[in-house]
Amino acid sequence: MSKFSKNFQKVTQVKHWTENLFSFRITRPKSFKFRSGEFVMIGLLDHDDKPILRAYSICSPSWSDELEFYSIIVKDGPLTSKLKNIKIGDEIIIMPKSTGTLVLDALKPGKRLFLLSSGTGFAPFAALIREPETYEKFESIIITHTCRMVAELSYSKSIIQECMNDELIKEFINYKLLSYHSTTREDYIFNGRITKLISSGKLFSDLKINSILSNDRFMFCGSMGLNNDLKKIMMEHNFREGANNNPGEFVLEKAFVD
Repeated sequence: MSKFSKNFQKVTQVKHWTENLFSFRITRPKSFKFRSGEFVMIGLLDHDDKPILRAYSICSPSWSDELEFYSIIVKDGPLTSKLKNIKIGDEIIIMPKSTGTLVLDALKPGKRLFLLSSGTGFAPFAALIREPETYEKFESIIITHTCRMVAELSYSKSIIQECMNDELIKEFINYKLLSYHSTTREDYIFNGRITKLISSGKLFSDLKINSILSNDRFMFCGSMGLNNDLKKIMMEHNFREGANNNPGEFVLEKAFVD
């Protein structure tokens, strides 16, 4: 028996959104606690019973009975090339401790919260837009998701639609949630990288909202290059990066999956 057997949880749902993107749910350990927006180490055993573990943001809000994850399939990736084949009833390793900077506690109080994501970087925000505390702390939440192709927006669209339809969640939303989807390689309603859409002011004019204000707060999660470019924009507005023990005006995620 593997020494990781106590860390196994069963897969309860798998959905493939595109050839390279899928989401899955697992049972939640009774003792597992986390804050919406955090990530946790999950994985599988290899042929030698050695664990292949990677950091994955938890898509589920903190109150959920199951844990959901959203993954890209990296060709020859040590974990994702195997993870893509999971099915209901299979077992996934989940480590007992979650962590991360994309949590509400790491931000100073503000009026608008911008959640900026690309690719699978939408994952932590899937949790935060289903978390009642998010709507208690901010007057409006603007969530953006940018991908190369239109089909790659399917997961985020489904989560946002779920929020709008869920009897419990929509009670908190109360018209507070605005969403914005864009693509970079295929024609769509909105096109372009989020950095360009912010710098040009197009994001704000499209949503009919004010440009960046001093009481705005930002979270972003995407590629390292995108995160760095967004951080430059934040610095230009004299915003300071926050942390759990020292809240600021913006936070970004630094964990990546292969």
